Amino acid sequence: MAKTPTGKSKTPTGKNTSGRGQRDLKVKVKSARGRKLSSTRWLQRQLNDPYVKRATAEGYRGRAAYKIMELDDKYRFLVPGARIVDLGAAPGGWCQVAVKRCNVLAERSGKSVGTILGIDLQEMEPIAGCELHQLDFMDDGADEQVKEWLGGKADVVMSDMAAASSGHKQTDHLRIISLCEAAAYFAFDVLEEGGTFVAKVLAGGAEGSLQKLLKQRFKKVANVKPPASRSDSSEKFVVATGFKGEEA
Repeated sequence: MAKTPTGKSKTPTGKNTSGRGQRDLKVKVKSARGRKLSSTRWLQRQLNDPYVKRATAEGYRGRAAYKIMELDDKYRFLVPGARIVDLGAAPGGWCQVAVKRCNVLAERSGKSVGTILGIDLQEMEPIAGCELHQLDFMDDGADEQVKEWLGGKADVVMSDMAAASSGHKQTDHLRIISLCEAAAYFAFDVLEEGGTFVAKVLAGGAEGSLQKLLKQRFKKVANVKPPASRSDSSEKFVVATGFKGEEA
């Protein structure tokens, strides 16, 4: 926790927490008729989540925006002029970050201007500088449709795709690994040499095959849990850099 010049502690939002009469105020949610206890707990956690509050204040569509920011701060793949494909893009937080960092809205006067293509099975509100499409990436022929929209190679393929929860941990793990592998094979087809692949996975023991696959096609593969990812969540992110292209 950071310290002010007077020695007082500060919260992630920059407010002092020490001092007479001050205390950490949390929002409490009352149980409502028809609402499950688990839903009440989730809502209370959301309302008290500093990343959710920050996203609201800064105009991002969800706390996930900070996950991709933190990954990019470390690996630097959202660079000016980059061509980005975002799979599982809804509600659009990753796209919002990519637009800013790839200079999509910059004046086309000698500056590098990126391209952002967002895909999701849910409809998304427009984002200035982004091309958004509603499509189930797991449908037959969906990858070819995305390639057509892309119209060339990509520098980065990002996947935040996740299957609807079944309530069974191992089943959910296998489903998301399947989505990650589909995204990875798409990346092999469209990435420029030296490109980057980023995907959300769930820890659970079946990701070994995905890791092996990526290590064959990329120079470096890292597994990361960014600070914005909740500590009690099993999610992590794989970041594969230095796509080998035809060399592989």
